[in-house]
Amino acid sequence: MSGTPHLVSDVMTRTVTAVGRRAPFKEIVRLMRDRQVSALPVIEGAGRVVGVVSEADLLANEELRDDPDAAYLQLRQPVDVAKADALTAGDLMSLPAITVRPDATLSEAAGTMAREGVKRLPVVDEAGLLAGIVSRGDLLKVFLRGDAEIADEVRREIGSYLFPSSAVRVEVSEGVVTLAGRIRDTALVPVAARLVRAVEGVVDVQFDIPRESTAP
Repeated sequence: MSGTPHLVSDVMTRTVTAVGRRAPFKEIVRLMRDRQVSALPVIEGAGRVVGVVSEADLLANEELRDDPDAAYLQLRQPVDVAKADALTAGDLMSLPAITVRPDATLSEAAGTMAREGVKRLPVVDEAGLLAGIVSRGDLLKVFLRGDAEIADEVRREIGSYLFPSSAVRVEVSEGVVTLAGRIRDTALVPVAARLVRAVEGVVDVQFDIPRESTAP
């Protein structure tokens, strides 16, 4: 593997605060405040993740408990109504637990977050045991890579492979990669574009190719 953090295991937080099913409402609130997080995995046994309790779950409890209109409550999702009287993590947590494996790619994790509308994912091993947690912020860390580091990877992993005998320069500015110079086989341009965009930290890719090199 190159220096690029392709996998969830490269960016996840390994020390995770979790709660058991019986954790009371106020303890959950205190933990979220003290750890400065907005959600906590709920575990049982040796650490198997069974759900996630979030600030939204806690707020649903308060919102519905104070609502005197029973008819209004009946129009709400049944799961939300049930949480009105919930006092423990087991009753408050969202099910099923949306998790990700350590060997998932960052794009897979980002897709799961977007599809499920969540800000973080518990990371679980093959047995479903808690191994860490990954957040949106963790996934964005790849864009903090320096231009020099990105350029080095593009030259090493892509340029030397696709254009071994061509004088192609790799320049990077604020994450935007420019491939400049003569490219003998212009059919490789879209291939190079796809490969460069797959490099973690790349914002965009551009080509600066002399006109004569693009002729059929």
